[in-house]
Amino acid sequence: MSHLINTQPLETPERKTRGRLVGGLLMIGIGLYLLIAQFIQAEWMGLLIMPGLGLAFVLGGLLGRNAGLLVPGGILSGLGLGAYLVASPLVEAGEVAQGGVFLLAFALGWGLITLLSAVIGQRVLWPLIPGGILAVIGALLLGGSAGVQVLEWIGRLWPLALILGGLAVLFRRR
Repeated sequence: MSHLINTQPLETPERKTRGRLVGGLLMIGIGLYLLIAQFIQAEWMGLLIMPGLGLAFVLGGLLGRNAGLLVPGGILSGLGLGAYLVASPLVEAGEVAQGGVFLLAFALGWGLITLLSAVIGQRVLWPLIPGGILAVIGALLLGGSAGVQVLEWIGRLWPLALILGGLAVLFRRR
Protein backbone atom coordinates (compact mmCIF):
# COMPACT_ATOMS: atom_id res chain seq x y z
CA MET A 1 0.00 0.00 0.00
CA SER A 2 2.90 2.37 0.68
CA HIS A 3 3.83 2.29 -3.01
CA LEU A 4 0.60 4.20 -3.77
CA ILE A 5 1.63 7.17 -1.65
CA ASN A 6 3.75 9.81 -3.32
CA THR A 7 6.69 10.46 -1.02
CA GLN A 8 8.31 13.07 -3.28
CA PRO A 9 8.56 16.52 -1.70
CA LEU A 10 6.13 19.05 -3.12
CA GLU A 11 8.68 21.84 -2.90
CA THR A 12 11.76 20.84 -4.90
CA PRO A 13 14.85 23.08 -5.10
CA GLU A 14 14.00 23.75 -8.75
CA ARG A 15 10.50 24.96 -7.84
CA LYS A 16 11.89 27.17 -5.07
CA THR A 17 14.36 28.74 -7.49
CA ARG A 18 11.64 29.25 -10.08
CA GLY A 19 9.33 30.79 -7.48
CA ARG A 20 12.04 33.19 -6.33
CA LEU A 21 12.75 34.14 -9.92
CA VAL A 22 9.14 34.95 -10.73
CA GLY A 23 8.52 36.66 -7.40
CA GLY A 24 11.66 38.74 -7.77
CA LEU A 25 10.82 39.75 -11.33
CA LEU A 26 7.30 40.73 -10.33
CA MET A 27 8.58 42.83 -7.43
CA ILE A 28 11.17 44.55 -9.63
CA GLY A 29 8.62 45.23 -12.36
CA ILE A 30 6.00 46.61 -10.00
CA GLY A 31 8.63 48.67 -8.19
CA LEU A 32 9.91 50.16 -11.45
CA TYR A 33 6.38 50.99 -12.53
CA LEU A 34 5.55 52.68 -9.22
CA LEU A 35 8.83 54.61 -9.24
CA ILE A 36 8.37 55.86 -12.79
CA ALA A 37 4.70 56.69 -12.17
CA GLN A 38 5.78 59.20 -9.50
CA PHE A 39 7.70 61.23 -12.05
CA ILE A 40 5.59 60.78 -15.16
CA GLN A 41 1.96 61.76 -14.83
CA ALA A 42 0.34 60.38 -17.95
CA GLU A 43 -2.98 58.74 -18.69
CA TRP A 44 -1.29 55.86 -20.50
CA MET A 45 0.73 54.79 -17.44
CA GLY A 46 -2.23 52.71 -16.27
CA LEU A 47 -2.18 50.89 -19.58
CA LEU A 48 1.28 49.53 -18.79
CA ILE A 49 0.20 47.43 -15.80
CA MET A 50 -1.13 44.40 -17.71
CA PRO A 51 1.63 44.19 -20.32
CA GLY A 52 4.20 44.78 -17.59
CA LEU A 53 2.88 41.87 -15.55
CA GLY A 54 2.67 39.83 -18.75
CA LEU A 55 6.31 40.56 -19.48
CA ALA A 56 7.29 39.51 -15.95
CA PHE A 57 5.50 36.16 -16.35
CA VAL A 58 6.97 35.66 -19.84
CA LEU A 59 10.49 36.35 -18.56
CA GLY A 60 9.90 34.03 -15.62
CA GLY A 61 8.68 31.32 -17.98
CA LEU A 62 11.60 31.72 -20.36
CA LEU A 63 14.30 31.98 -17.70
CA GLY A 64 12.82 29.21 -15.57
CA ARG A 65 11.93 27.11 -18.63
CA ASN A 66 8.38 26.78 -17.31
CA ALA A 67 5.57 26.76 -19.87
CA GLY A 68 3.02 27.20 -17.09
CA LEU A 69 4.22 30.76 -16.48
CA LEU A 70 3.90 31.57 -20.16
CA VAL A 71 0.11 31.15 -19.98
CA PRO A 72 -0.59 34.15 -17.72
CA GLY A 73 2.24 35.98 -19.49
CA GLY A 74 0.66 35.55 -22.90
CA ILE A 75 -2.85 36.31 -21.70
CA LEU A 76 -1.84 39.47 -19.81
CA SER A 77 0.36 40.61 -22.71
CA GLY A 78 -2.48 40.18 -25.21
CA LEU A 79 -4.99 41.93 -22.97
CA GLY A 80 -2.55 44.75 -22.31
CA LEU A 81 -1.76 45.21 -25.99
CA GLY A 82 -5.47 45.24 -26.81
CA ALA A 83 -6.25 47.82 -24.13
CA TYR A 84 -3.36 49.99 -25.29
CA LEU A 85 -4.36 49.82 -28.96
CA VAL A 86 -8.00 50.64 -28.25
CA ALA A 87 -7.02 53.61 -26.07
CA SER A 88 -4.36 54.88 -28.48
CA PRO A 89 -4.95 57.31 -31.33
CA LEU A 90 -3.87 54.51 -33.69
CA VAL A 91 -7.38 53.06 -33.57
CA GLU A 92 -9.88 55.84 -34.09
CA ALA A 93 -12.67 53.62 -35.32
CA GLY A 94 -16.14 52.77 -34.17
CA GLU A 95 -16.80 50.57 -31.18
CA VAL A 96 -17.26 47.43 -33.26
CA ALA A 97 -13.91 47.90 -35.01
CA GLN A 98 -12.23 48.67 -31.68
CA GLY A 99 -13.63 45.41 -30.35
CA GLY A 100 -12.13 43.64 -33.36
CA VAL A 101 -8.71 45.19 -32.76
CA PHE A 102 -8.87 44.26 -29.08
CA LEU A 103 -9.79 40.64 -29.84
CA LEU A 104 -7.03 40.32 -32.45
CA ALA A 105 -4.47 41.61 -29.94
CA PHE A 106 -5.81 39.22 -27.31
CA ALA A 107 -5.51 36.38 -29.85
CA LEU A 108 -1.86 37.32 -30.38
CA GLY A 109 -1.29 36.82 -26.66
CA TRP A 110 -2.64 33.28 -26.91
CA GLY A 111 -0.42 32.64 -29.94
CA LEU A 112 2.54 33.95 -27.96
CA ILE A 113 2.06 31.11 -25.47
CA THR A 114 2.51 28.49 -28.20
CA LEU A 115 5.44 30.32 -29.78
CA LEU A 116 7.39 30.82 -26.56
CA SER A 117 6.63 27.35 -25.21
CA ALA A 118 8.31 25.96 -28.33
CA VAL A 119 11.34 28.16 -27.65
CA ILE A 120 11.85 26.49 -24.25
CA GLY A 121 11.25 23.01 -25.66
CA GLN A 122 7.82 22.47 -24.05
CA ARG A 123 5.56 23.24 -27.01
CA VAL A 124 1.87 23.46 -26.20
CA LEU A 125 -0.69 23.78 -28.98
CA TRP A 126 -3.94 24.12 -27.04
CA PRO A 127 -3.67 27.96 -26.77
CA LEU A 128 -4.15 28.11 -30.53
CA ILE A 129 -7.79 27.05 -30.04
CA PRO A 130 -8.98 30.04 -27.96
CA GLY A 131 -6.54 32.27 -29.85
CA GLY A 132 -7.92 31.14 -33.19
CA ILE A 133 -11.51 31.65 -32.10
CA LEU A 134 -10.71 35.15 -30.82
CA ALA A 135 -8.86 35.96 -34.05
CA VAL A 136 -11.78 34.87 -36.23
CA ILE A 137 -14.26 36.90 -34.18
CA GLY A 138 -11.94 39.92 -34.20
CA ALA A 139 -11.44 39.69 -37.96
CA LEU A 140 -15.18 39.40 -38.53
CA LEU A 141 -15.77 42.48 -36.37
CA LEU A 142 -13.27 44.37 -38.51
CA GLY A 143 -15.14 43.15 -41.59
CA GLY A 144 -17.89 45.69 -41.04
CA SER A 145 -21.59 44.93 -41.32
CA ALA A 146 -21.00 41.75 -43.34
CA GLY A 147 -18.74 40.38 -40.61
CA VAL A 148 -21.23 41.29 -37.90
CA GLN A 149 -23.96 39.53 -39.87
CA VAL A 150 -21.81 36.37 -40.08
CA LEU A 151 -21.32 36.54 -36.30
CA GLU A 152 -25.08 36.84 -35.82
CA TRP A 153 -25.62 33.69 -37.90
CA ILE A 154 -22.91 31.85 -35.98
CA GLY A 155 -24.60 32.94 -32.77
CA ARG A 156 -27.86 31.37 -33.92
CA LEU A 157 -26.46 28.19 -35.47
CA TRP A 158 -23.61 27.14 -33.16
CA PRO A 159 -25.82 24.68 -31.22
CA LEU A 160 -25.84 22.57 -34.39
CA ALA A 161 -22.15 21.85 -33.75
CA LEU A 162 -23.08 20.41 -30.35
CA ILE A 163 -25.81 18.28 -31.89
CA LEU A 164 -23.48 16.97 -34.61
CA GLY A 165 -20.76 16.32 -32.05
CA GLY A 166 -23.18 14.40 -29.86
CA LEU A 167 -24.34 12.30 -32.81
CA ALA A 168 -20.72 11.56 -33.71
CA VAL A 169 -20.04 10.38 -30.15
CA LEU A 170 -23.13 8.16 -30.15
CA PHE A 171 -22.60 6.55 -33.54
CA ARG A 172 -18.81 6.40 -33.72
CA ARG A 173 -17.46 2.97 -34.55
CA ARG A 174 -14.93 1.63 -32.10
